[in-house]
Amino acid sequence: MRKRWAFLLCLVLAASLLASGCALAEKTGVNIAVLKGPTGMGAAPLMAWNEAGETDNAYAFTIAGAPDALTGMLITGELDMAALPTNVIALLAQKSEGAVQALAVNTLGVLYVMERGESVQSIEDLAGKTVVSAGQGTTTEAVMNYLLGDDVQVTYVAEHAEAVSLATAGEYDLVLLPEPFVTSLLKQDDAFRVAVDVTAAWEAAGAGELPMGGIAVRTEFAREHPEAVAAFLEEYAKSVAYANENPADAAQIIEQYDIMQAAVAQSAIPRANMVCLTGEDMKAALEAFYAVLADGNAALIGGAMPDESFYYAP
Repeated sequence: MRKRWAFLLCLVLAASLLASGCALAEKTGVNIAVLKGPTGMGAAPLMAWNEAGETDNAYAFTIAGAPDALTGMLITGELDMAALPTNVIALLAQKSEGAVQALAVNTLGVLYVMERGESVQSIEDLAGKTVVSAGQGTTTEAVMNYLLGDDVQVTYVAEHAEAVSLATAGEYDLVLLPEPFVTSLLKQDDAFRVAVDVTAAWEAAGAGELPMGGIAVRTEFAREHPEAVAAFLEEYAKSVAYANENPADAAQIIEQYDIMQAAVAQSAIPRANMVCLTGEDMKAALEAFYAVLADGNAALIGGAMPDESFYYAP
């Protein structure tokens, strides 16, 4: 009798282990890349949950300093998803003839006009003034041209860090910066303040939302693994919500994954505009933004507006 019970117990344990192994095997591997900065900050909690084995998918994360290194990896299939500037996603889709789709918007506007002084209270107050900024030939320039045209003189430099250095050296009283450079400037020189939230000015001008960052997905991967894509969107939305609602805890996780220093991240999160817009909300935001870019500098999105197939729909 004892041998029989021992045999049955072994069968139960074996079945349990087999079921457990099958459950693990059912996880879909997803190779995903994020950027240091706001587009990566929202993914940090997801990275921690993934490392703890608490996600539906098995994610392999790559963290990059610039989008250039990621675009080729997405096309060749080394990556399944990547966080990229929204105009780069459109540009990549055009160049790859539809091999890439927009999956989500993950970052709204992160641009702010910083001033040493009190003369600028609105975007209109910049008329006739000189602002230092990085981003010539990018969406940053397109946004400022849309809002102000030729009314403001912009001195362009190569890097945001250079703009911060010039401002702290006293060479400019007005500087256009994204987070986390806004926080960096405020920590270095408390004479500066946030004078204009460019996202608020954009919305006030009737241009809709300002979707600056997004998630791109390989079209083939999305077609072959719709359940994994759905799971990612659900988990990523929870990750963004956690970061927004728990900035102190999220900042520690962000530093843990070498995305940004915790002290900077905690201060930057409230101004980082991290979101997870999908489906029709994503499409509406991107279409309005791309229309402005197409009118001002169509080369930023590959020369033409994306078609319907560009927007991922489950």
